[in-house]
Amino acid sequence: MPTSPPLIYTWTDEAPALATHAFLPVIRAFAAAAGVPVETRDISLASRVLAAFPDHLGEHQRIPDDLAELGRLVELPEANIIKLPNISASLPQLKACIAELQHQGYAVPDYPDNADSPEAQEIRARYDRVKGSAVNPVLRQGNSDRRAPASVKAYARKNPPPMEPWAPDSKAHVASMTAGDFRHRERSVTLEDATTVRIEHVAGGGEVSVLKDGLALRTGEVLDATCMSRAALVRFLEAEMRDAKDRGVLFSLHMKATMMKVSDPIIFGHAVRVFLGPVFENHGPTLARLGVNPNDGISSLDTRIRDLPEAERSAIEADLEAAYQEGPALAMVDSGKGITNLHVPSDVIIDASMPPMIRDGGRMWNRAGELQDAKAVIPDSSYAGVFDVVIRDCQENGAFDPATMGSVSNVGLMAQKAEEYGSHDKTFEIAAAGTVRIVDADGRTLLEHEVEAGDIWRACQTKDVAVRDWVKLAVNRARATGAPAVFWLDRDRAHDAELIAKVEAYLADPEVVQGSTEGLEIHILSPVEATRHALERIRRGEDTISVTGNVLRDYLTDLFPILEIGTSARMLSVVPLLNGGGLFETGAGGSAPKHVQQFVAEGHLRWDSLGEFMALSASFQHLGEGFGNPAASVLGDALDAATARYLDEARSPKRKVGELDTRGSIFHLTAYWARAVADQDRVPGLAERFRSVAEALEEGEPRILEELAAAQGSPQDLGGHFRPDPERAATAMRPSDTLNRIIDGMANGA
Repeated sequence: MPTSPPLIYTWTDEAPALATHAFLPVIRAFAAAAGVPVETRDISLASRVLAAFPDHLGEHQRIPDDLAELGRLVELPEANIIKLPNISASLPQLKACIAELQHQGYAVPDYPDNADSPEAQEIRARYDRVKGSAVNPVLRQGNSDRRAPASVKAYARKNPPPMEPWAPDSKAHVASMTAGDFRHRERSVTLEDATTVRIEHVAGGGEVSVLKDGLALRTGEVLDATCMSRAALVRFLEAEMRDAKDRGVLFSLHMKATMMKVSDPIIFGHAVRVFLGPVFENHGPTLARLGVNPNDGISSLDTRIRDLPEAERSAIEADLEAAYQEGPALAMVDSGKGITNLHVPSDVIIDASMPPMIRDGGRMWNRAGELQDAKAVIPDSSYAGVFDVVIRDCQENGAFDPATMGSVSNVGLMAQKAEEYGSHDKTFEIAAAGTVRIVDADGRTLLEHEVEAGDIWRACQTKDVAVRDWVKLAVNRARATGAPAVFWLDRDRAHDAELIAKVEAYLADPEVVQGSTEGLEIHILSPVEATRHALERIRRGEDTISVTGNVLRDYLTDLFPILEIGTSARMLSVVPLLNGGGLFETGAGGSAPKHVQQFVAEGHLRWDSLGEFMALSASFQHLGEGFGNPAASVLGDALDAATARYLDEARSPKRKVGELDTRGSIFHLTAYWARAVADQDRVPGLAERFRSVAEALEEGEPRILEELAAAQGSPQDLGGHFRPDPERAATAMRPSDTLNRIIDGMANGA
């Protein structure tokens, strides 16, 4: 049997982690038959917190920093990693995780809201490295190839997801800033030579403060800097809230406070402060004493005032109610519980909130639990025009038809922390008026901005090797599919203008494009123009490859899949790593905390592991092709066939107790997979080994489904939400003794 590098499967959070308890034993058993070792690494939020504080833990409690190790592994050509969705923690989520770990006996420190000592500053710095999108920038050492597999697209066409009609008098619209935002104040330069720079703040009196030092830049790297004006932002929010009230539409703020973990919570906080203006004006000292931070949302304020004396609390609650009555109606996250769009910064994530608004006819849920036209407020205008074009198109042409519409796949520039998603350590809320500048090793100012107190300034980097690989990947996809590849780049935007120069040069370079682009349809269009182009094509049933930067990659790989196939979790996401390895991501859509809540309450989990199935198939195929392991190739191809059957026979988890849940879905997939391996003839020995397994699963199906169904309907005690007890979770997710005997027997060579 050929030797194979290991397949590394990640433990993450919430619903995907629970599903892993059911599916991982199957993966290990099947992989062993092909000589593929399976290893795991834990990159869950709780494990990342614990790994950050070994000095606060007992020796038996300390754990390795698996994320840091994976950061080294992705640089190796033999890397083969399956990455499941994880929590990109907002501050409220991080604090909840800390509290749970402390309750479980881990002496991790509290998150210091006021870091007024060197010790507190050091603790907060460690936590801030865990907060937000801490995982993806480490692992994504390659660019992204994300698309709907043919089997998924075919299923959606036969079973189109529902679309709400658009009313002829729809008042839905997008609002974004026309000046003073990141888009309009962006400046960009391409480095001719490698250098090391520092970021400085120069106060009005000439005092220089170093915000960041020792930032190494490579030859050919694109460096951007930009700044959002606090004053312009506040004026914009005030005007849009008045306009929403006047028009009678819902006010909804669409941000990315998890991924843009420094800038977007600040912007979110300004929206909360504007909406609750009198509350902060009338009760500022009390709220400050309580540690209320508008960046944490209305929910944090509600929680912190509960223990106040009745007179103080009642006065604040009266002003809160007045703000709700006098301000615009807010879009709701949960109408029944009164949770608004401004309650928690991580509750409304733009790439997951805008597509449902479009799918629902430009409407969101109001306080009464009814759909109502909404104003989508996207303060920075860099990418807001994409959603504006889609809404206007639907108002003119009606809802899309998933039964006939084409696909928009994506090739995304994300390698080596490209663009805005790598800006966290270079983003600052400015303390005083002055100038922020980037100065190179020779003392030359590369970029600078005049700033006011409260402005948000940030810098971004995009490395030349990442752009080169991005262009190569885009051309390869165009060549493989015959679909047009469109670079979504705006010649009038500073950063994009620098990228366009590189793209045009690399498209003309035979070494990069591996020959010639003759016969391929390749365009460079602004995001607004590219959106129009894509919509025209998908309404005709034609496919298009969107070739985008990092943020638009994130937005579009939710937008189009949710419209086309009903969910972004069913996308195949492959990251060819720059040094030859492979990272296989299991779709988008987050880690589904509500699914966990349902499972804890009634023993029914409805997480669909289809994304895991597709990523695992691609991983096995990568091992087979890259390392001469035909048995691994067979496992990958058989899993593809099993996944298609899984869709055709509607084996996805259902919503209600008593119906098929995640555990039953994984059983069906396992049985189909074993049968597909048993029926192939490319590796006869593998077929022979799986024949008895397939027969046992098929013969045992009634008993297995009966045992799985019997496990539903009662509460489940997992021992924790962020760090569940592994034995309890495994017991809950593997309740069929019949199925366990078959799978464990495979692993034991029976």
